[in-house]
Parts: sequence; structure tokens; C-alpha cells
Amino acid sequence: MQITETSTDGLKHEFKVTVDADDIRTRIERRLNEIGQQVKLPGFRPGKVPLNVLRQRYGSSVVGEVLERAVNDTSNQAMREHKLRPALQPKVEIVSFNEGKDLEYRLAVEVLPEFVPMNFAELKLERLRPEVPDSEIDQALERIARQQRKNEAVDRPAAPGDIVVIDFTGSIDGVEFPGGSGKGHRLELGSNQFIPGFEDQLVGAKADEQRTVEVTFPADYGAADLAGKAASFAVEVKEVREVKPQPIDDSLAEAVGMENLPGLRDAVRQQIERDYGNIAHQRLKRQLLDRLAERHHFPVPQGMVDIEFDVIWKQFEAERERAKQQGVAEPEGGKSDDEIKVEYRAIAERRVRLGLLLSEVGRSNNIQVTPEELNRALMEEARRYPGQERQVVEYYRNQAGALDNLRAPIFENKVIDYILEIAEVADRPVSIAELLKDDDEAEAGGGEAEKPI
Repeated sequence: MQITETSTDGLKHEFKVTVDADDIRTRIERRLNEIGQQVKLPGFRPGKVPLNVLRQRYGSSVVGEVLERAVNDTSNQAMREHKLRPALQPKVEIVSFNEGKDLEYRLAVEVLPEFVPMNFAELKLERLRPEVPDSEIDQALERIARQQRKNEAVDRPAAPGDIVVIDFTGSIDGVEFPGGSGKGHRLELGSNQFIPGFEDQLVGAKADEQRTVEVTFPADYGAADLAGKAASFAVEVKEVREVKPQPIDDSLAEAVGMENLPGLRDAVRQQIERDYGNIAHQRLKRQLLDRLAERHHFPVPQGMVDIEFDVIWKQFEAERERAKQQGVAEPEGGKSDDEIKVEYRAIAERRVRLGLLLSEVGRSNNIQVTPEELNRALMEEARRYPGQERQVVEYYRNQAGALDNLRAPIFENKVIDYILEIAEVADRPVSIAELLKDDDEAEAGGGEAEKPI
């Protein structure tokens, strides 16, 4: 075999590879002999079929198989000899081959870059520590109490705060519109669940009463074909139900499976602290990724960038189509596709570079995802689909590459936690309002959400 490097351009390498005709012939004969040990042909004992018979019957298919294997073997050998780590599957172009002649092909490969990660001890980061006020706990308990309220049917006109059970049919200019009807709908008067003015016109209604409710959809209503239009609803009140208040005491705790109110209050606080802690951690992660992006500028394989850009662009086009169907402003409005593509390609390159960096840090420090961690992630994913847990588990275990989608974010988070242990991280207490304000500003500033490697 002869391997000649014909071109080098950054991370791109091209080779001319020649495989001797004798090597190809030996491979073909070896494969035909393997087949001869397995097949049964009339007139021949097992394993005694002549080579010329095997060649006549199986030659064409064997040649294709042998060529493919020869290309794989020799291309891998070429990369080993030149100590190259391919970023993607190499591209092969057959230049010439005829039976009895040498095989010659071109091999093009884009390799992973060589780089040295920064000293993570030099990183200075700020971790936000949200302080949950008692008022936030009180509001959460009020929401729980509201959800636990009981109600009972009453024989009197409906008042604000009551629940009315209604059947309704909506129309515009006498024509019913899709999604404008319902049966047995439970509507709490004063909750502002419906179109503005709808609930007010049912105050005073009694069971079995029919009313016509006239409303106008808001100008910014989500369905563009209804926004700003006047509509008429034929409403039949099936039942009026009085809502009983639920006091915030031990009875509320017992209703949700807790022993007493202090225990419920502690559980609520812990859950809220976890929720805000997750937001703070995402802020710290984004801050870390920004610092890493600022400190690393090595070249990245453009083939990987192309793949990442295609994913981003398809997501953007899907969002643009959704916005068009809903009649709302398109994302990135006012910019040309060429301008948007330049921005998104920069995002794709950043993601690839950070992915390669985190992958290298994990590899060089032997950071791995354990089977237990992967199994927990699989069970969590299955629980998202009640009643279909078995199908979800079977899909991930049988579909090639599916488990990698669960493994990737676990690996990324473990690498990030490793870096954070080395970096200098200062804690700063913040109010909930400041935490959420900072998070909103970061999103408004165009910081893209980092996806797993």
C-alpha cells in the first residue's frame, strides 16, 4: 500500500492511497474461501466448492464488499500512520479500479484541532445566591390552598368567586368558529380565564339559564384570525358551585400529604430554593461558558460547524413558520437571511469550539458517565410519558445512538462541575427579583442557550 499526502489546509488533509492488485486479489480469494465453507451447492461437498465456481457465483458481490473493507482498513491505517484524529467520517473518492489492477482512491479528512485548555484556576466567577423571602413562601401556600379548595352546588344566582359549569358555542357574524365551543367547562367568575368581559356577563346567572355573551377579542389575541373581532357566545349554565375557602393551617398540610403546617412550609421553602438555585446555576454555567469562549480561539472543523449550523437554521425556520401561522412578529425580524446566517454560523462555531473543549477536558481527566447515572436519566425520561414507560425504555436501548442524547448533557454537566471546582467562585446574595431580572437581561442580550455536546 502507498499513502501520499497531497494537500494540507489547516485541519483538512487529503491523501492519495494505492492498494496493490495482489492485496485486493488475496482479499477476494480469502473472502470467497470463507463463503465456500458456509454455502451448500448441488454436486459439491461442504467446503469443497472450487474457487472458480465461487468466483462465478459470488464474485461481483464479493468484489464490492472487499473494496469497501479495503478502503476502511487502509484509510484507518493512513490516519494512524499520520497520527490524525478525524472529526467526522472521512470522504473517499475512488479514482480507479479494475479487477486485476491496483485500487487508487482519494481520502479527504478533517481532523480534530490540537489545543491546550487554559489554567482553570485563573477563572474568576460569581455565583448568585438567591434569598427567598417569607412573602414568597406565603404566596406559594396561598396558591396551594387555592388549589385545595372544595366546592359544592348551590341553588342561587352566581356571584364573583363562584364556579359556573357551562356549555357554550361561539360565533362571529353568525358563523361558528373553530375552538369556540365547549361542554361542561368549569369557569371561576373573576379569575379572568376567558376573554375580557365574558365572566362579568355570567354574574347573576342561575342553573339551567341561557345567556348570550357579547365580547370582543383583544387586538393582541394569540389567534390572528380572531384578534380584534366581535364574537357572540350562546351560553347555557348547567350548574352554579360555591367555592369554600381552604384555611392555611394543619388541615391544608394534611390535604397534600404532610404532617403539619410547619412541615409543609419547610417543604415549600426547599422546593422554591431548589427552583431558584437551578436558575442561579444556569446563570453560573452561562457565565463560565462565556469566559471559556473568550479564552479559547483554536480553529474548529468546518464540517462540524456546518452540521451544527444546519440544526440551528432548521430550528429558526420552524420558529419563523410558527410565527407566520400565529400572525405574530417573526424572530429576527428586520434582518435579511444572509445577516441572520452570519450570526447563527458564529453561534454554531462557538458551540462546536466549546463542545470540543469540554470533551477534551473530560477525556484528559477521565470524566465518564456511569451506567447508574445513565440509567437514572433513562428512568426520568420514561416518567415524562406516563403509560408509555416501557416503549420509551425500549426505544433508547434499541435505537442506535439514542442513549448518547441522554449521556451528553450528563457528561457536559460533570465536566462543568469539575471546572467550577478548580475556578475561583465568589458567592453573592441576591434578591429573587434581581436574580430573575439578570436572567431576563441575559436572554434579551442574545446569549444563546448552550445545548449539550
